[in-house]
Amino acid sequence: MLLRKLYYRIRQFAFSAFMCIAPTRDSIVIAGAGSIYKVPKLIKEQGLKKVFIITTSGFLRRGSLQAFFEAFQTENIKFIIFGEVQPDPTINCIEKAVDIYQNEHCEAIVAVGGGSVIDCAKAVGARIARPKKTLLQLQGLLKVMKKIPSIYAIPTTAGTGSEATAGAVITNGENHYKYTVLDLCLVPKYAILDAELTTTLPSSITAVTGMDALTHAIEAYTNRFASPKARKNAKVAVKLIYKNLLKAYENGNDIEARENMLLASYYAGIAINNNFVGYVHAIAHGIGGLYGVPHGKANAIILPYVLEYYGKAIEKKLAELADVAGIKGNTQKEQAKALITSVRNLNKKMGIPEKIEELKRKDFQMLVQRAVKEANPTYPVPTIWTEKEFGLVLKRLK
Repeated sequence: MLLRKLYYRIRQFAFSAFMCIAPTRDSIVIAGAGSIYKVPKLIKEQGLKKVFIITTSGFLRRGSLQAFFEAFQTENIKFIIFGEVQPDPTINCIEKAVDIYQNEHCEAIVAVGGGSVIDCAKAVGARIARPKKTLLQLQGLLKVMKKIPSIYAIPTTAGTGSEATAGAVITNGENHYKYTVLDLCLVPKYAILDAELTTTLPSSITAVTGMDALTHAIEAYTNRFASPKARKNAKVAVKLIYKNLLKAYENGNDIEARENMLLASYYAGIAINNNFVGYVHAIAHGIGGLYGVPHGKANAIILPYVLEYYGKAIEKKLAELADVAGIKGNTQKEQAKALITSVRNLNKKMGIPEKIEELKRKDFQMLVQRAVKEANPTYPVPTIWTEKEFGLVLKRLK
């Protein structure tokens, strides 16, 4: 096991070093109230004549995007709408979208929705770039490695950070297994941060998506080999979340809090681009895929348990994040403990439970194996776990 852990660390260090020197780009940010309506003109300036709009049936049913569609018509931009994305996009859903994109000869992708919509858009882009590869063949790190169609990502929730990240989480509908396609070319070309799109979010969704962003920031910061850029962006995200999440939860019309949460989500997304997520996500993906538990909710519940099991390995880094969040303590250990307590308190104030009721003990072994397969050796986590540690966390979550 010692040699295996050494191999993991060498591999993680090498990839983290590569990420620091790789020719990456961040999404171009367009922010502010009403910024969604700048997209058609921007697309016209790029010389594009036909785009593929990915969204959900809910947006289409409510008619809340009608003015957006009319703006495309004003600019004489043709568009095809795909409104069948469900939470946790499946392979079948993505393949259907790919077929339509190709048959309609579209030139770019506009994604309007939460993380599932933007992940779907990125997966479609990956398949367009690699038409001879299946999504299963593109699973993992750097399997695309080709230019994808430009993606204009318009998040309607503040949490997933998918508008900034290089990964797309996909669900295999046959075995309910979530996996990731991760490649630098998947970073959307534009991130349109329009807070007006988030003001009508139910408070429950505001809560779990906000905690998703917090999980991204904390995992990126506490992981090994974080670059200065990753640490800086993670700190910015943590500070914004602690100052604004409860405000946005308690008053959905607080436009300043909504704008700051969109920024927090974006910065946390950049942080995990460079330094990945960790065991919280590895466990959450399995639970989400198997039981349909919303990803942000799963992360929120799991986060404090995983942080506790990391123990001394993250005390210093948690204390640094506690400073950013304005959380006091006489020692590093006290501050680290206080930060974990603050996570639990945030959950409690926003009605997020302490346990995952859907968990079934008969599934523990499968969930442990999926978590180990996802996380090791890729994620540069503070300490490397075996199946035993994963099992202990699952027992506490039940």
